[in-house]
Amino acid sequence: MRVFLASAFLLLSAGLFAQSNFAGTWALNESKSNFGESQFRMAAASMTVTQDAKVLTVESAMSGMDGQEMKTSAKYNLDGTVSENPMFNSSRKTTATWSDDKASLKLAHTMTFDMGGESRTMLSSDTWKLSEGGKVLLIESARTGRDGAEMKTTAAYDKK
Repeated sequence: MRVFLASAFLLLSAGLFAQSNFAGTWALNESKSNFGESQFRMAAASMTVTQDAKVLTVESAMSGMDGQEMKTSAKYNLDGTVSENPMFNSSRKTTATWSDDKASLKLAHTMTFDMGGESRTMLSSDTWKLSEGGKVLLIESARTGRDGAEMKTTAAYDKK
């Protein structure tokens, strides 16, 4: 009986702390999203996400300022080591950290670029979590605006 209870406890514990799997094809749901007062939003219109134990890969598509579709691809290491992905004319360094319960994933980003001959560093973060039984992916973003104030947005994606 003890062996059975111990086995049941281990299986239950493993299930409770299994990391979320964000894999799938996702479409932006603007009615569930909150972009605040910002006129400028950087949310992708659609994403295809693959995930294994080591890497989260995100293929994104969004409309550019000229109306043309822009596609981007990024890979994030899930072991806590820094990932580096090209962004604009620079690269963005990201460290992924799981929450204690493995239900959410925080991507902390650092990007350094030149602006008017001056080097600037931009810090931002995205926290990924599933809701509605895994049918909705919420990405809560935080970044510092030009005026120094923190801007927060939430992009909601429906699983296709």
